[in-house]
Amino acid sequence: MALAVGANKLEILQIAEAVAREKAIDKEIVIEAMEEAIQKAAKARYGMENNIRAQIDRENGDLRLFRIREVVKEVENVSTEISLDEVRKDKPEAEVGEFIAEPLPPIDYSRISAQTAKQVIVQKVRSAERERQYEEFKDRVGEIITGVVKRIEYGNVIVDLGRAEAIIPRDHVIPREHMRNNERIRAYIMDVRKENRGPQIFLSRTVPEFMAQLFAQEVPEIYDGVIEIKAVARDPGSRAKIAVISNDSGIDPVGACVGMRGSRVQAVVSELQGEKIDIIAFTQDPAALIVNGLAPAQVVKVVLDEDERRIEVVVPDDQLSLAIGRRGQNVRLASKLTGWVIDILTEAEESERRQEEFKTRSKMFAKTLDVDETLAQLLVVEGFSELEEVAFVEAEELVAIEGFDEGLVSELQQRAVDALESRKKEADKKRKKLGVADDLAAVKGLTPEMLVTLGEAGTKTLEDFAGFAADELIFGADAPFKDSDLTEAEAGDMVLDARLKAGWITKEDLAAVASAKEQKAAEQAAEEAAEGAAEEGAAEEEAPAEEKEADADKA
Repeated sequence: MALAVGANKLEILQIAEAVAREKAIDKEIVIEAMEEAIQKAAKARYGMENNIRAQIDRENGDLRLFRIREVVKEVENVSTEISLDEVRKDKPEAEVGEFIAEPLPPIDYSRISAQTAKQVIVQKVRSAERERQYEEFKDRVGEIITGVVKRIEYGNVIVDLGRAEAIIPRDHVIPREHMRNNERIRAYIMDVRKENRGPQIFLSRTVPEFMAQLFAQEVPEIYDGVIEIKAVARDPGSRAKIAVISNDSGIDPVGACVGMRGSRVQAVVSELQGEKIDIIAFTQDPAALIVNGLAPAQVVKVVLDEDERRIEVVVPDDQLSLAIGRRGQNVRLASKLTGWVIDILTEAEESERRQEEFKTRSKMFAKTLDVDETLAQLLVVEGFSELEEVAFVEAEELVAIEGFDEGLVSELQQRAVDALESRKKEADKKRKKLGVADDLAAVKGLTPEMLVTLGEAGTKTLEDFAGFAADELIFGADAPFKDSDLTEAEAGDMVLDARLKAGWITKEDLAAVASAKEQKAAEQAAEEAAEGAAEEGAAEEEAPAEEKEADADKA
């Protein structure tokens, strides 16, 4: 776009209006760009050293030019300065520091360099257009948008959104999806960023949020908030799992998402190039959620480790490949969906492991308690797995075992206590040999075996241990107590005691921490009580309504 040679005054305003309408920007910005172009042309005519301003009348298109000079006592540069004495001839009230605008003879539009004007105006309009695009799309992150494929560059898809261009990076295109120029597609607005070359709008067809938004468009109950999508896990173009929950007990969330004869889910599948979708009912019970998430495989048994967020799943021997899925896809998606690490065993593998554990524990009891194998096995069968359990359990529990009398129980418990004491002395001896300090050994909760573990890991002083965070002791590949049954709360208490002994904190600090814990526990209990009361109230409100319906049916 350029100022046309010989264009009259009104045509200039019409050109500005047309450009503003085409680029969806403010007409004022276009006129300002024209004024800047005229200023450049005027400087070329009157001298680049002059400070020239151009002004286009917004009503009739009249052009006025001014040379701006500063009022000074002594003129050093006649192009930008004018003396106070000279100004006061026409303007007696003038003062030093003011700026005087002197009218210049207007130049004809035809004299303006078309190329210069084009460069200035295009640059200004493009800048305004970029700003408009950014403002328009910056708050639309998280929406689905429809566009037309403009071109494909090195696997990246350039999409025409009408008033802007966007890009789908190659790793956000569904695998094996073939797009053609001028094809209409839908995508998820992933990010909008300002860059040197203008605002960049990044789209995606592979993120889980895209699937969630597609379901929200196809399922009115999700859009209305009656059904909520709790989690989505995708292997783009292949398989996906989505967990949904209903806030209305009368609506089946899975059935609503599937639709009549699968019409709703099929619409999403078609958009995602045939991606198979498993819709499961969400539940707060992690075991039930994981069992649902592993469908269509059947689950026989689950064992949860809540501290590690790890679950062991036992499936029938003929269901193993189904539970794992092709290249581990089923179990991987179930793990993403639930946020738990899932270990899958067959019934045969679990039975073999149980037998191995049974043998190991039986041998341990037989050796440490100096009893025959039958008695050791009987202890394991009754659920005993550690010496501490035998040593400190109530004697009545042991006497209740068939064939055990008080004399045998007393002897077994004494042997267990002696074995533990011997183990403790051995561990303490090893601890000292490793160089673990005595003041570290005095920390509450640290057993001799734990101290040996710390020493072998290189933690030997009170200060070293006090520098740990609680989760660093039990979580992670290098955590010293990762294989223990220690909880994060217990680890935190040990660290606090170490810091107290090291002088890092005071007893008052500990008291404040304890008080904060108590307050948090009280608040949590109050919240749970309030939720319980709300549920009871809702149940009471529903009951009369059901009674009215029953009465109506009778009538």
